[in-house]
Amino acid sequence: MGLTASVLAIDAGNSKTDVAVVAADGEVLATVRGGGFRPPADGVEAAVDALADAVTRAYTAAGVSSVAHVSACLANADLPVEEERLAAALHARAWGASVEVRNDTFAILRAGVAEPRGVAVVCGAGINCVGMRPDGRTARFPALGRLSGDWGGGWGLAEEALWHAARAEDGRGEATALAGALPGHFGLPTMYALIEALHLGLIPDARRHELTPVLFATAAAGDGVAVALVDRLAREVATMSLVALTRLDLLAEETPVLLGGGVLTAGHPLLDDGIRALLAERAPKAVVRVVRARPVLGAALLGLDRLAAGAEAQRRTRARFDAE
Repeated sequence: MGLTASVLAIDAGNSKTDVAVVAADGEVLATVRGGGFRPPADGVEAAVDALADAVTRAYTAAGVSSVAHVSACLANADLPVEEERLAAALHARAWGASVEVRNDTFAILRAGVAEPRGVAVVCGAGINCVGMRPDGRTARFPALGRLSGDWGGGWGLAEEALWHAARAEDGRGEATALAGALPGHFGLPTMYALIEALHLGLIPDARRHELTPVLFATAAAGDGVAVALVDRLAREVATMSLVALTRLDLLAEETPVLLGGGVLTAGHPLLDDGIRALLAERAPKAVVRVVRARPVLGAALLGLDRLAAGAEAQRRTRARFDAE
């Protein structure tokens, strides 16, 4: 097997990894799915070992042993220094002649645009925003949670909902239907029972994310506290977008603002309408779109950009993933 492919595209998230091998003409030679990528929990070497399994299977399926360029969009690559460390770890595996690591939000952005230009906000378990221009300029945030000034994300929304519901039940806070809806989701009668179950581990912490859809359903029914939380998220998404557009001098140009991640692709009308209304007021040239394409497409296109593969190669790669 020889150097017959141009790009190894990797989109690695906390729960799953997608890998694609793409030829110089844009043909997708192989795609493989692997497990999660968690350097903070597992260590860099162990996390890259997990990637290696998916890469090996993809190379075998494609009939290659290496590529010209590795384009990796990775969760937990939140700071440039982390991108550099992960790039060095991937380069040591000799998967390709060159390696570029970016935060996985860049994959969402590139998957949603015909050229590397625009802003993307991703809201899944957490929240992040990036922007880019064809000349290589980027805008980004550390996206480390409250430590770096973030608010939102599915996990954070669930925590906020629990806080308000607990205070409503015991009298410290404003009345809200969340006080019944949250414990009801788990078949429990009160917030006290839910707090006890979470504290004692009777309900695993990982299941807290299930409360985010309950929050949106409660807001859709008109509950004031839930509506206020959804409104705050809309403001946060709009603010991040506005700051990124400003940093890249894109406010005066028609520019895509792309929404990705489970919370922003779920089709919550109150949230969607709020984001669009705020951006129409603050950034009237922003063109808001939801991205549902697999992020590994964005990683592949970024790799083809790096190799100046041309529009036809990119069209062919995009068509393959669109067909899925």
